[in-house]
Amino acid sequence: MPPVGPGAIPQLVSNSPQEAYKRTVARLERIQNHLSNTPRSNRLKGKVCIITGVGSLKGIGRATALAYAHAGAKHLYLLDFDGENLPNLKKTIESTYPDVKATVIQGDAADEETVSSICTRALEEEGHLDIFFANAGIATRNFLHDVTSKDWERTMRINSLSVFLAIKYASKAMLKTNSAAGKDDSGGSIIATASVAGIRSGAGPMDYSASKAAVINTVQTAVYQLARTNIRVNAICPGLIETGMTSTTFDAARARGTASKIGQLNPLGRYGIAEEIAQVALFLGSDEASYVNGQAIAVDGGLSASHPVVPGKLA
Repeated sequence: MPPVGPGAIPQLVSNSPQEAYKRTVARLERIQNHLSNTPRSNRLKGKVCIITGVGSLKGIGRATALAYAHAGAKHLYLLDFDGENLPNLKKTIESTYPDVKATVIQGDAADEETVSSICTRALEEEGHLDIFFANAGIATRNFLHDVTSKDWERTMRINSLSVFLAIKYASKAMLKTNSAAGKDDSGGSIIATASVAGIRSGAGPMDYSASKAAVINTVQTAVYQLARTNIRVNAICPGLIETGMTSTTFDAARARGTASKIGQLNPLGRYGIAEEIAQVALFLGSDEASYVNGQAIAVDGGLSASHPVVPGKLA
């Protein structure tokens, strides 16, 4: 019998970890394939978008580019430091969505000239910029005494300076109006990838966590710098997501035969996938999120919803 005394929470689902993991895998496969089973929408019709960090075949940037194309975006400018998979992404988008322009660019999202020029290019070619998703970033693994000053500076540069540059130059572009291109008023949506590690400690090493906390504060400060411009700035804070950046963690667990334990600390009891973050980026980029501004939205299965608690017990 499950515990029924004071402070006890009844077990709602009874199954082995292996059975639960099989259901999780099946559920995630359905989520990964949802675009092929969902009619296209006009949620981003006519919108010009820039996305950074699109190079990983299992990454958030690539998944978001496909979601934006599925939602009818007009032109996607897609940037990554590693150009290996960019031709594949361009081909995938243009073959699946012939009405969507895809421009791929190999470059550094933390380089000021690169970010400035891609925003300028969007204005020159399309006359307006509507969405900038600053997704580029790296993960680190070193403990406190192993983190060098160079490590710290590199992590802050890639993860947080890139977001600052995105906000600085995307907002300049979004302030420009162009009636001929259908943009009579300033406005747009800037989205940054932060992390639950930036909300509070316990989800990453010190340099990574600090860089993501900087992203959240930069976003929240920016909205007051951009007050009354109709430019929204928000952050997405993923939990444990299977991407190219986290492959080491997933590969090690699968090699040990402990894949069913991945993500067990959050209330959903599982990890997430890039497509689940992409859907939040799609919402924030769309006009449906027109009153969402200055927020750090956790997409983590509930991990950040609580202080540490013993499973099955009330606090």
